[in-house]
Formats: sequence, structure tokens, C-alpha cells
Amino acid sequence: MIHIRIALGAAVLAAMGACTSPDRLGGGDTVDLNNQAGLGAEIGPVETGTAEYFSNSVGDRVLFAVDQSTLSPEAQGVLAAQAAWLIDNRDFNAKIEGHADEQGTRVYNFNLGEKRANAVREYLISQGVAPGRLSTISYGKERPIEICSEEACYAKNRRAVTVIAAGLTS
Repeated sequence: MIHIRIALGAAVLAAMGACTSPDRLGGGDTVDLNNQAGLGAEIGPVETGTAEYFSNSVGDRVLFAVDQSTLSPEAQGVLAAQAAWLIDNRDFNAKIEGHADEQGTRVYNFNLGEKRANAVREYLISQGVAPGRLSTISYGKERPIEICSEEACYAKNRRAVTVIAAGLTS
């Protein structure tokens, strides 16, 4: 059953990835904080019980609609896969980072990021992950993936990211 959840989560991520094109913005002034191109490419397959596998195969983030902290069906699919992985890999804990786009005030976005992180945490708990293994933090609009005044950038910044680490303490 757990393998089915992981496969479903991977399929959802692959479908979401197929809908985007990294060149659609024509380059510009973007910063990809998650670019790991070429890292480990010569090593071969990644073991399933590693942080790298979690980020690249299970998926470490979910996206949100404007001014929302409600989880979409796609987000729930990714989070179900995250929960299954966390249940199978009990040596890891997770910190859930809530983020917002640059629109709105700093305080508003901080609170929205907190709601997003808590929505993810509560979903993971509902799937069987022990609450003591999960912590949350909000960065509001302070850590954007991309900086521009277009919806495509804003959409990437409305996210929650699950960061895992072995033996992480709250």
C-alpha cells in the first residue's frame, strides 16, 4: 500500500513537472535556489532512504492558490507520498517551511506562510506521521524562488517545503 502511495505521488509530480517549461520566462533575473543540476549524476541511482531521494522522487513541496492555505488534490497526493516515506524512514524528522509571494504586507505573508506550513503538518499527521517528528516555520515572502512581477513567479513562491534531516530536533 505504501509503495502505491509513493508511486502515486511520483506520478503527480511528474504530471505537474510536465506542465512547466523552465525557458518560458526567457531567463531574466531569476534565481533557482533548488538547482542541483549535475550533482550526483555520475553516482547512479539514489537510495530510497535518503534526503536526496525524498526531494527528487517523492517531492518536497506543494503549491497554493492566491491567499489560500487549503491543500489542492495535487498537494494532497504529494503529501500522501511524503507521509508514506516518512513512515518508512523513521530516522528522519521534517521541518515544514511556509512561504508566500511578494504581494501583500510582510505581516500578512508571514501569517499566510504559517497557515500553509500548519496545513501541511496537519495533513501529514492525519496520514500517520507522529506530530513530534514535525516542526513548522514561516518565511512569509522573505525567501522567494523567483523574483519578478508576473503570475508565473508568484505561483512558484506560494508554497510549503518539507525539509528533512536525520535526527532533527524541534
